[in-house]
Amino acid sequence: MKKIITLLLVLLTLCACGGQKEPEGGETAEVTKITVACSPTPHAEILAEAKPILANFGIELEIVEFEDYVQPVEVVESGEIDANYFAHVPYLNNYNAEKGTTQTVVGKIHYEPFGIYPGKKSSLADLEDGDEILVPNDGTNETRALLLLQDNGIITLPDGVGADTVVTVNDIVSYNVNVKIVEVEAAQIARSKEDAALVILNGNYALAAGLNVSKDAIAYEKSDSSAAQTYVNVVAVKAGNENNEAIKTLVSVLTSQTIQDFIQKTYEGAVVPFEE
Repeated sequence: MKKIITLLLVLLTLCACGGQKEPEGGETAEVTKITVACSPTPHAEILAEAKPILANFGIELEIVEFEDYVQPVEVVESGEIDANYFAHVPYLNNYNAEKGTTQTVVGKIHYEPFGIYPGKKSSLADLEDGDEILVPNDGTNETRALLLLQDNGIITLPDGVGADTVVTVNDIVSYNVNVKIVEVEAAQIARSKEDAALVILNGNYALAAGLNVSKDAIAYEKSDSSAAQTYVNVVAVKAGNENNEAIKTLVSVLTSQTIQDFIQKTYEGAVVPFEE
């Protein structure tokens, strides 16, 4: 109900400012255009569902898709694009710290559970010495993958490792199964699935590969876990652009009941609307 009221207030504000006025003298009503950088799945699909709703607010949304996790940050930082919607908070914080960027979160939208998926092996119990497990090679997502392996008894990490830390395979304390963990660029993992025993996939890349975490994963993060709060996917802008009214409206639409219902119906647990 709170989100519905917020959305109605935004609409009333836009109407009061003239965004919804009837054209006069054959002129076209003023339209505000915003561009959002995103991953193809599910982010672009969710934005496409929001696009006609935003049009009712006098906002034209341009959706710009990227396959990687670097360009969506850089095009926003350069000012070429208004906002991005693809990453979780730890990734953006880590990227800011490493690259000196200023990405700032303006809205928390959804959560995608990480999953361990079959490759050559169909279960964790089938793992043998020397088997390879592919994990993302970017800091926060590798940490997340290693935490999932630890939760499932494959490895042991140093005490205190969590979402606020960054670890790699070099930090593994011990292997409970003598496997080889291979760091791979996240976008490439699904394509290499048949070459490894198991793979750990980001939610968007799993969906793009036709996989659903609740149906196809051997093990995955639970929606009521701390990961759901930590790794929520967000809308972000360059610092200083937080008060862009059109972006605020975008966030209100993306967190509305209409879009939440779309997410739940479309992705069947592979994408979960964020709840505070």
